[in-house]
Amino acid sequence: MAVVRPGFAAEHASMGTSNEPDRPSTFLPRRSILRGAAFTTAGLIAGTVASACAGTRPAWTMRPGTTAPAALAAATAAPTTDHTHDAAASAAPSASAAPDHDAEAEAAVKRFLGGEWQQVPGYGNQPLAPTMDGDTKVFNMTISPIVHLLTATMDPVDALGFNGTWPGPLLRVTEGDKVRAVFTNNLDESTGIHFHGQEVPNAMDGVPFVTQPPIKAGEQFTYEFTAKPSGSHMYHSHHNATDQVGRGLLGAFIVDPVDPAQRYDTKYGVTQEIIWISNDAFGGFTINGRQFPATAPIVAKQGEQILIRFMNEGVMTHPWHLHGMPMQVVARDGYPLGTAAFTADTLGVNPGERWDVVIDCRNPGAWAFHCHILPHAEGSHGMYGMVTALVVQS
Repeated sequence: MAVVRPGFAAEHASMGTSNEPDRPSTFLPRRSILRGAAFTTAGLIAGTVASACAGTRPAWTMRPGTTAPAALAAATAAPTTDHTHDAAASAAPSASAAPDHDAEAEAAVKRFLGGEWQQVPGYGNQPLAPTMDGDTKVFNMTISPIVHLLTATMDPVDALGFNGTWPGPLLRVTEGDKVRAVFTNNLDESTGIHFHGQEVPNAMDGVPFVTQPPIKAGEQFTYEFTAKPSGSHMYHSHHNATDQVGRGLLGAFIVDPVDPAQRYDTKYGVTQEIIWISNDAFGGFTINGRQFPATAPIVAKQGEQILIRFMNEGVMTHPWHLHGMPMQVVARDGYPLGTAAFTADTLGVNPGERWDVVIDCRNPGAWAFHCHILPHAEGSHGMYGMVTALVVQS
């Protein structure tokens, strides 16, 4: 996540670079509400992180070439009586083994309010400052196997990352900038990178054997293009992509408008920006590579205008629902909606789509924010997966 201030786009060149950050360095560090302070909304008290509520789950070791991924099969299997994310691998619970739903659900929420997202290392979406080669902004990227944590209590999974994280670093430029992105492939297989939503030269479009040769293990490939159009875009693998994107080869590519009057801080008074990348393949149902209760909350002051850039890198549609207040939907796939902008409290985001929404944080409290396909967000052990909260402080 990144905090937006007036003139924020011009400041990115001075940001530090971190390949393996422990947590988002710009996520409102002055806020202490989620690190042990008393918090009474909905009768809950944020305190010490609770012990694991459901035990650990098997490490995910999906490898390239597998023809029937278990996680994908689980997502498409017939419903069972247990609608948790690992229900397809579990027998229906018996009456004697019924979980204590209230206790487990409360424990998960306390872990979330206690700040579990800050205790799990490897948080992605960190801004990567480019180096300059004349008037060209240069981003140096690695593609490597990583060990990734989805929550504090689940076993780590064998994933893939750009510069060591899932999602990869946040790349940010201005419309019209010359961009050079150099990717070094440290995998044991080929890959290719697509800048989704950008008008790039055909030879730089990232699809092996269609527009470019694959980036083989141990090799580099350099993408050079002029950034356009502006808006919310993505970069991700486009080779063995079901596996590679599903295991973490994805990131946000933001192109700010060259006209300052068209930027969100000027146009809507936005002071905080949230990058929200969903995925639903082999790592389960995730927001920015994490499952609840390790998802990062959004914290804002009453009356603050915040921007969320929804990006769907998965294989399913996700209708994002905010409790307590609506969202003003202002752009789709990077293109401003103008007079077609609309207001909603539930917004469906299809695979590959990007939607920008502005929220007037007018109602104080801790408001649930989740996918409204309920098996993606809640089961017999309480909430999991695609859940976070908007905390509005009065």
